[in-house]
Amino acid sequence: MNNEPRRPKGLGKRAWVTTQLVRRVLRTLAWSNIVNVTVIGRDRVPAAGPVIVASNHISMLDAVFLWGALRRRAIAIAMAELWSWPVVGWLVRRLGQIPVVRRDNESGRAATAQAEQILRHNGVLIIYPEGRLVAPGEDEPYKPGVAKLALATGVPIIPVATTGTDGVLPTRRTRGDGPAFNRRHPVTIHFGHPINPADFDDPDKLLEHLRHTIEDLRAQAL
Repeated sequence: MNNEPRRPKGLGKRAWVTTQLVRRVLRTLAWSNIVNVTVIGRDRVPAAGPVIVASNHISMLDAVFLWGALRRRAIAIAMAELWSWPVVGWLVRRLGQIPVVRRDNESGRAATAQAEQILRHNGVLIIYPEGRLVAPGEDEPYKPGVAKLALATGVPIIPVATTGTDGVLPTRRTRGDGPAFNRRHPVTIHFGHPINPADFDDPDKLLEHLRHTIEDLRAQAL
């Protein structure tokens, strides 16, 4: 009997085909300058092997731009509400993304177990350590899951700073009388150098280093 765990859905052929189709659409939009997007340091993401991509979270569009900027298939841990949305729900299922219910410990453990399988099959995992969308002027502590996962698996973390997406799609509270969608607002996706978890003996120290690194990358992009 084969006791090897099944390959995660997000790393299967169907997800690969869907990824190629959606990314082709996103690149067409980028080339047509629908939105002005700048990607920095994309080559810092290893071409093969497991990796955790950790980014700040300022807009519902963050995952779209980050996922489109990558050149490898990627599976994200995302809020479970997306699975009930029209079209989006179908897409996240098709791509094998990982749902998590906020403030639900059992859901968090299930998501972590799925994330570990992605990494053990040499996949790319996207995590938003803040755990929720953070509006301008707000501050949200990073959740320890990303540091614990990196230390448990030995997988490097690629820090990413996302800027401008909250200007393209501002929340109702922050846009005031402005447009609901502002395609003229520039977006930057800034990839940092890999962080080796072996350099840290404590998840809190790793988490703090990750946060400072992402903040520095954001400052460089502004």
